[in-house]
Amino acid sequence: MSRRRPSRWNGLLPVYKKTGPTSHDIVDIARRSLKERRIGHTGTLDPMAEGLLLLCVGRTTRLQQYLLKWDKAYRGRVRLGWETDTYDAEGERVGNTVQPETLSHDQIYELVEKFSGSFDQMPPVYSAKKVGGKKLYELARKGQDVEITPKKVQVHSLRLHQEDTENLVVEVETESGFYVRSLAHDIGQELGWGAHLRRLERTRIGPFRVEEAISQDELEKAPNPESIIEGPHWIPLGKIPLPFPSVDINPTAGARFIHGQEVVVLRSEAEIFEDKGPVAVRKGDELLGIGEVISIIARGRTITIRPSLVLAEQSS
Repeated sequence: MSRRRPSRWNGLLPVYKKTGPTSHDIVDIARRSLKERRIGHTGTLDPMAEGLLLLCVGRTTRLQQYLLKWDKAYRGRVRLGWETDTYDAEGERVGNTVQPETLSHDQIYELVEKFSGSFDQMPPVYSAKKVGGKKLYELARKGQDVEITPKKVQVHSLRLHQEDTENLVVEVETESGFYVRSLAHDIGQELGWGAHLRRLERTRIGPFRVEEAISQDELEKAPNPESIIEGPHWIPLGKIPLPFPSVDINPTAGARFIHGQEVVVLRSEAEIFEDKGPVAVRKGDELLGIGEVISIIARGRTITIRPSLVLAEQSS
């Protein structure tokens, strides 16, 4: 059996997606421009949305399960007065149109209070969430009734500003899995006017901000892969800031880790560890992989790490 050809490029590429294309369209553009098949992303953007899409390239695709957990920030515009079946501007109008009014400070405060912190959110019927192995929007387009269960979501920050009687600007910072479309719909339900999401921009994923992204046009028109890899937007695998602690180990321990063996690290080198859990294992500027802290011995001042994902390639 032939072995998979090693990826030439391994890292993250922040891209600014324009409205219109799907997230998979952007992945296809990157595959052509970078001449690399192993490319994924850390969270879908709907076609009507724009903003930050974080691409995982090469071996970095194996980190997706961890990077998907990064929190995200959005800025959107909600149209008050009527709702749609998709909860956004691309859907069919549902129900009657109501003339909205200027919101009072108390009304805005109550909305912020209601939709902040932890609460149950109902996903849109037209969404990529799967039920019984099928995406909800596929079932909805076939006219099939599906029982949707609410999901617990977490909103860290919510700011609302009414531009005029018909438009409400929403800025929200949330954990992964949150639907801004559902927020727009629920705001309309709470006010009794109906509402839908008119525009959406993702402005941040974890530590990465939209200002750091390469434009979609620049990505598509890149003359060669090197012009992207050597540019200011590329983050090499070893430089990726991960959402959990890291430890730097010596070459001997690094060789053991790469071969799937547990390693013991002096606690003085890992004082940030208080609980068991995932840890990024590095050797200098190289990210060897992800390990799991399985024991912490205070008296012996050591921690034991078991490999759970090895990213470094073994030398032949």
